[in-house]
Amino acid sequence: MSSSNPPPLLLHSRVGAVCEGALSPSLHPAHGQEEGHWAGGQPRKVWEMTMPFSLNREDLLLSDFWSLALETIDSCLTKHLEQLKAPDGTLLEALGNLHLNSSPDESAVTPGAIPGETLVPGTCRWKCVCYGIGNFATCVIARYQLTFLLLFLEKCRVNFRILFSHSLPWSCTRYARDLWVDRTHSSLLQIPRRHCWVYDPLFSQLEIGVLNSLGLTVLSENEEGKRSVDGEPTIFYMPHCGTALYNNLLWSNWSLDALSQMLLIGNSFRGLEERLLGRILQKNYTYIAKILKGLEELELPETSQYTDVFNDTSIHWFPVQKLQQLPTDTWAFQEEPDYQDCEDLEIIRNKTRDH
Repeated sequence: MSSSNPPPLLLHSRVGAVCEGALSPSLHPAHGQEEGHWAGGQPRKVWEMTMPFSLNREDLLLSDFWSLALETIDSCLTKHLEQLKAPDGTLLEALGNLHLNSSPDESAVTPGAIPGETLVPGTCRWKCVCYGIGNFATCVIARYQLTFLLLFLEKCRVNFRILFSHSLPWSCTRYARDLWVDRTHSSLLQIPRRHCWVYDPLFSQLEIGVLNSLGLTVLSENEEGKRSVDGEPTIFYMPHCGTALYNNLLWSNWSLDALSQMLLIGNSFRGLEERLLGRILQKNYTYIAKILKGLEELELPETSQYTDVFNDTSIHWFPVQKLQQLPTDTWAFQEEPDYQDCEDLEIIRNKTRDH
């Protein structure tokens, strides 16, 4: 491809990306500079590779899939939020701990800022970890999955009901001084892109440059999915990953407290249960087998437009009530998975780790 004559797709999407503010300011051509000169010394190819995300973004936003998927995810997040309150606390205290206030004014976003980078007042601070997106430079499916992640960080909301007492002056009533008010609040679940960690061992240096330019934080080590939530609400976005990666993630968070803090968007666990022989699931993917009765799962909608992109993808969360009902010895077994006798592991191991 000639550097001076990018194809029509890139020329078209370049305009769209600038209009959407999808890129870091350092990636835009400096004012007054000629074509081919880039502010901050960023290579032209990084600029060009970010362009298709604008068209992918518009496709997703206008699709039935996005509206249905967003509704499904919002529903799960709302239920998940309700369980984050302390057993003897109140929902208001839980909301305070999560920095979640009343409905945000989206106009408060700083003009020209990267979507999802500047926190809107009244947002909830979560973390996000993304594994296994793949080579989005060459794979359309991976590019749509990454675009979905960027939209998710920017657009998701949670709704919650609050019952609170409003004191009335004695002159208003002879019989009751307190009036219970029922209000539904909406809050933007906005995760700044710098609080979203991404990794795939297949990423090229150019793809890493693109991810950095989009404001995401690229991990430098292959964790094999072994990352703890560390007591903070965390969303794991892992579309079409190897089964061992999900199993490793569960092992790293194998406690009632940790699991109740996380949501997982990835391959359907129910689908895994149906496809794998019981003995294989129990032997090779022990933690998935043990958690099946302790989770809630909602499938993302199936549409013909994105059949190959989001098929077999579900949102999983772990209600405290269900976790508490698991046998007590469920938590006693915490042996790290090794997969020595596992065929078709479907993940790339970290060769520097002891297995």
